[in-house]
Amino acid sequence: MTTTPDAPANTNTLLLQAIALRKCVAVTYNKTRMILAPHILYTRHDDVFVDAVALEREGQPPKEFKIGTFKIAGLNDVEVTDRSFQPDKIFNANDIKYEGVTLFVV
Repeated sequence: MTTTPDAPANTNTLLLQAIALRKCVAVTYNKTRMILAPHILYTRHDDVFVDAVALEREGQPPKEFKIGTFKIAGLNDVEVTDRSFQPDKIFNANDIKYEGVTLFVV
């Protein structure tokens, strides 16, 4: 995806779709190609973030599965994949950091 003024809105739409359908997304973040299972889209200080489990980094599984926070503005080449996921038990939608700022959640 080329960085344009519409890129964040398009990324938000793709992430909303992925969360609703429980589909993974392929992204480039900090020059690293990743497969993410997005769990929640929310705002913080007027920026939009997604918390997701990284299932692959550069084609390899991570050493540890955990919820990571990704700033939407830093996501590039976002594609919804056919790979499904189930919400991970390590994810807590009731975490205080999401209170009043959640846009969409699994």
